[in-house]
Amino acid sequence: MPLPRRPILLNAFDMNTPSHLTHGLWRHPRDRATDYKRLPYWLDLARTLERGLFDGLFLADVTGVYDVWGGSPEAALRHGIQVPINDPAVLVSAMASVTRHLGFGITATIAAEAPHAFARRMSTLDHLSEGRIGWNIVTGFLDSSARAQGAAAATGHDRRYDLADEFMTLVYRLWEESWDDDAVIADRARGTYVDPARVRAIRHAGEGWRLDAVHPCEPSPQRTPLLFQAGASARGTAFAARHAEVVFVPNQGLAATAAVVRKLRAALAEAGRDADAVRFVTTLLVVTGPTEAEAHARYEEYRRYAQPEAALVQFSSAIGHDLSRHGLDDAIGGGSADAIQSSVASLKGPGGAPLTPRALLAQMPLGARHVPVVGTPAQIADTIEAWVSEAGIDGFNLVRTVSPEGLEHFVDLVVPELQRRGLHKRAYAEGSWREKIFGPGRARLPSYHTGVRRRTSASP
Repeated sequence: MPLPRRPILLNAFDMNTPSHLTHGLWRHPRDRATDYKRLPYWLDLARTLERGLFDGLFLADVTGVYDVWGGSPEAALRHGIQVPINDPAVLVSAMASVTRHLGFGITATIAAEAPHAFARRMSTLDHLSEGRIGWNIVTGFLDSSARAQGAAAATGHDRRYDLADEFMTLVYRLWEESWDDDAVIADRARGTYVDPARVRAIRHAGEGWRLDAVHPCEPSPQRTPLLFQAGASARGTAFAARHAEVVFVPNQGLAATAAVVRKLRAALAEAGRDADAVRFVTTLLVVTGPTEAEAHARYEEYRRYAQPEAALVQFSSAIGHDLSRHGLDDAIGGGSADAIQSSVASLKGPGGAPLTPRALLAQMPLGARHVPVVGTPAQIADTIEAWVSEAGIDGFNLVRTVSPEGLEHFVDLVVPELQRRGLHKRAYAEGSWREKIFGPGRARLPSYHTGVRRRTSASP
């Protein structure tokens, strides 16, 4: 008798901006993404995702503007390419208040954060959401973001990861070491709220940061938020193997993605972590309908509003190379060694030949560099099943199409088919986000994780 399947992880992939990845679809007459400034838009989205038993809403973020194309942010501003953009963390408390189970993954760039203030913000959100906060750890690659922080340019690729390791050590110590679990006694008779003997200052003097402070927050349900990370370079893979609990793998097709998953599993073993300590998710762009004809008609309708050229503007920053200088059929050379290395590596076509802007545009029919999966709920489920069985993928970040109808179609049409096949849960598990993914009693980082090897003896 075959073993029961583990339900896939499903996250909505979004951003606090009118245009995340499918550039141009904000122009569609049914799209509501320009309401991103209003809470009802996000509250409705959160309710829809919880109705579909989604694991989380994953909120991407950037703290700069895409200004490599033409050496200016003009094109990014004109097309609204992830600008204007608001802080994703501010949305969470409101959405948590109208949901019970949905997790919230927040992207925060280490280069733009102060460890003490960041640790406090995440602990606060973990308290208010009752343990449903995750952090997507990014090191930052945009020079425009670095200039906003007072630097001349972004730090070099591998050096960013060196500093990220130091940042992680520091926030782990704030979350895990500063307070014992029983430090809060709230003794009304004695007038003592916290036992000072059970709280300690964290002292750190490193290359990137200096700190001598008590973490201001008492231990939250998870202490450390659920940890997400995406890094396909050698340095990024080593970082993920050490820290990540959920790893985003770039969607490069079944075979190439399966190879990346195998590489990451090997890195996990080298880092001394169990193979089941990490879940792997990739991106998926879905257009569905009750029939194949309706799904393809909807896809063609969406295509009329998409702006693939805008995706080239974003991609220029991702590879650190100005594509505006190329003709449509010019071969694109290598990108910058300090840009997103998975994007740079993807510049090679079949046989290793360099791609051209025309070839890139062909990969972006909905304004994002994702091949859309178009079809009936059964056809979408077939694709998902193939990714799970052939690529070793545990779940998916669903890229926003026309908002909110794209996700509503998925919830109403695809989710029941996934449930019928045993691929998607029929009810939420109780507990924190970490427990929902890894099982009951695992609300906090396991004892073998690098973040808790120095956890105080009072902690479970």
